[in-house]
Amino acid sequence: MEIVKVTNLKKLYGEFPAVNEISFSIEQGEVFGFLGPNGAGKTSTIKMMIGLSRPTSGQIMIDGIDAIKDIKKVQKFIGIVPDENNLYAEMNGFDNLCFCASLYGIGKAKREKRAMELLEQFNLTKAAKYPFKTYSKGMKRKLTIAAGIIHNPKILFLDEPTTGIDVESARQIRELILNLKKQGKTIFITTHYIEEAERICDRIAFIVEGEIVKIGKVTEVLRDAEREHKIKLQLSSSIKNIKEELENNFINCKVKLLDENSCLFISKEPIALFPILQLLDNTGISVYEAKELKPSLEEVFVKITNINPKTKNEQEKVGK
Repeated sequence: MEIVKVTNLKKLYGEFPAVNEISFSIEQGEVFGFLGPNGAGKTSTIKMMIGLSRPTSGQIMIDGIDAIKDIKKVQKFIGIVPDENNLYAEMNGFDNLCFCASLYGIGKAKREKRAMELLEQFNLTKAAKYPFKTYSKGMKRKLTIAAGIIHNPKILFLDEPTTGIDVESARQIRELILNLKKQGKTIFITTHYIEEAERICDRIAFIVEGEIVKIGKVTEVLRDAEREHKIKLQLSSSIKNIKEELENNFINCKVKLLDENSCLFISKEPIALFPILQLLDNTGISVYEAKELKPSLEEVFVKITNINPKTKNEQEKVGK
């Protein structure tokens, strides 16, 4: 069942279209990933959906309610985790959660019980009485997520939840997100980490320069890319001298040399392996391993957008 529907959403800053008439929907209980490089329009979109920014035009319906006209009504049943931690530095973890719960009108006994439950669920019980400012980056992100679901929302909006934290904390947060999905939560997550989306999302949308360029189930997006078939061969010696002969014999295949002892056969058609093995054997070259390569979501992203996310991430690391 459709719980979020965005139609022709547009956001102009002056004459610059940060978000340019995008449309998508989110099914109840799914993890929907919004992927794109920094500056693509991800945060601008999420801010409009949660009421922190007013659209220039378009419509946002959340659980049947107009989220532009009646955002206060919508905010009662959505959870928000911004890209920056927004809790009080001097206040401890337990008190931060209780304070957030009080903003939703949750009574003292109930909010204290809920805070303790979340601290235990997020493995933060030992840090409950320490000031938020003393937490590690990973702990801060976890407590911020806990604060976002303190009122048990139907829908959770996560803006870049694992950016800038260590690998282990990022893994724990992904597990938390999947656990929330098991509890029936609908989750909208923005990220520029391709591997993150591949692990936790049911459907994804690629946004580039304010426009959605691809949308669909992760399995469907990957399947579309499988129209190009690849087989990697590990060899006893180099095929450099017979590369041209191989491509002449197998006219649908392109041969790419990876190193002295391995190569890649690439074709738009399924590749018949036995004739290749036979030809190589006749030339005295043994094949130690033949492996079919499936496309990764990162490869699909690069193909669709012409943007390499690895380069983007490396640039961020240099800038820090």
